[in-house]
Amino acid sequence: MAGLIASALGRSTHAIVRAIPDSLCLEALRTESDSTVDLELARRQHDGYIGVLRDQLGLHVVELSAEESLPDAPFVEDAAVVCGGTALITRPGAPSRRKEVEAVKKALQDLQLNVVEMTDENATLDGGDVLFTGREFFVGLSKRTNQRGAEILADTFKDYAVSMVPVCDSLHLKSFCSMAGPNLIVIGSSEPAQKALKTMQQMSDHRYDKLTVPDDAAANCIYLNIPGKGHVLLHRAPEEFPESVKVFEKLKDHMLIPVANSELAKVDGCLTCCSILIDKSPSL
Repeated sequence: MAGLIASALGRSTHAIVRAIPDSLCLEALRTESDSTVDLELARRQHDGYIGVLRDQLGLHVVELSAEESLPDAPFVEDAAVVCGGTALITRPGAPSRRKEVEAVKKALQDLQLNVVEMTDENATLDGGDVLFTGREFFVGLSKRTNQRGAEILADTFKDYAVSMVPVCDSLHLKSFCSMAGPNLIVIGSSEPAQKALKTMQQMSDHRYDKLTVPDDAAANCIYLNIPGKGHVLLHRAPEEFPESVKVFEKLKDHMLIPVANSELAKVDGCLTCCSILIDKSPSL
């Protein structure tokens, strides 16, 4: 059964994205305060990202409108965790982001998913801390996600094991890792990333393959399994992380699609941050 579940990893028919508000440049949360976002370039890069999902890969893209009072809202991943036909609406760890979930919740309801809301005021959970491998969940315990949030995720997705992974030196668990295939974890080479990977390996009953890249930020990729295209990996552009891209190029069975993300990265935006991927395929 686990093999069948894992083989469905990356199957997506729909994506939810959100437009970039003018307020992102000055008001979005960030761990590094010394970089200036080029708003027009950020929007061009974001449009390119959306174009890959919609035009190149054929996903149905639901684009939510920008909201100036929600500068971080383009990072829709943090607002919900979707697995199968169920969507858990999160309770983001940053209080300024809590209202982001409203538009995302409506979009998920419109797609007729089973929507579960996280109402416990003691819980926090950002989607960026949730790594779904196709077999199980790993949830980063970070500044944005706490144990109660992870417990509610486990209650919501009872068919899967949920393991908690301490995240100390990064914003989210997926700041330095992601899935590149049904059995393949991409991981950054920093000491904290490698320590987190070791924790995940110790907690799991399954033995995953790993792909180590020199740059932690480059380890955040989007894996898709698209009918007619097979294994697809969206990764950071060569001009941003040339050495890491050389590692991805060893994946001969994947369609590799470089995506520029230099501007949103300045406000802690990774590739997975900018979409919620949903599989609405008819049940077999």
